[in-house]
Amino acid sequence: MDNLSSYIDYTLLTPIASETDIRKICEEAWIHQFKAVCVAPTYVPYVVEMLEFCPTKIEIATVIGFPMGYSTTAVKIMEADDTLRKGATELDVVMNLAQFKSMAYMSIREELKQLTKLAHEQSALLKVIIETTYLDSFDLYTACEICAEAKVDFVKTSTGFAPSGAAVETVRKMRSILPADVKIEASGGIKTYEQAIAMIEAGAERIGTSSGVAIVTRA
Repeated sequence: MDNLSSYIDYTLLTPIASETDIRKICEEAWIHQFKAVCVAPTYVPYVVEMLEFCPTKIEIATVIGFPMGYSTTAVKIMEADDTLRKGATELDVVMNLAQFKSMAYMSIREELKQLTKLAHEQSALLKVIIETTYLDSFDLYTACEICAEAKVDFVKTSTGFAPSGAAVETVRKMRSILPADVKIEASGGIKTYEQAIAMIEAGAERIGTSSGVAIVTRA
């Protein structure tokens, strides 16, 4: 696939990532023209600086309510607003699984609507991580429906911190549930070119990975 780099959200969210590590992924994203760089909120201003003069636009993604998702709505909104003001162009929000498993679907929908509105007011995208490894078929359908009703931009499979990540069959199911205007990001455990292509063929329009260089170079 000639344009595989344009699918890659190059991610570094380990808690011990240093400024040197972040600079390295920015340089690699610049070289390979990845779609986005995804970093912890702390590093958003630094990435803005690193990519300021990049000739091709690289989106600056960060995470909200990460990795557990059970921060309160007020805290998520505050975190989202702060990172948007500092230059983030995409927000990867972890759905509140604790509320979801308690069937507090209206509360989750309202939270996602507020976050989507905030992101769109600042010309940013809202992506929701639903942590598919914890969802059965009914849960998956319900989570996708809630995201669609909240008019989010992407539904994302995984944080990368759960026991397992993206699965091709799960991505295929998500694509069958979600409306065409809600895209899918497959993330979690994607390390090879073959895995990335399989996810794209199943319906993913982004690949969240810390192995972006290995994927596009088939190393």
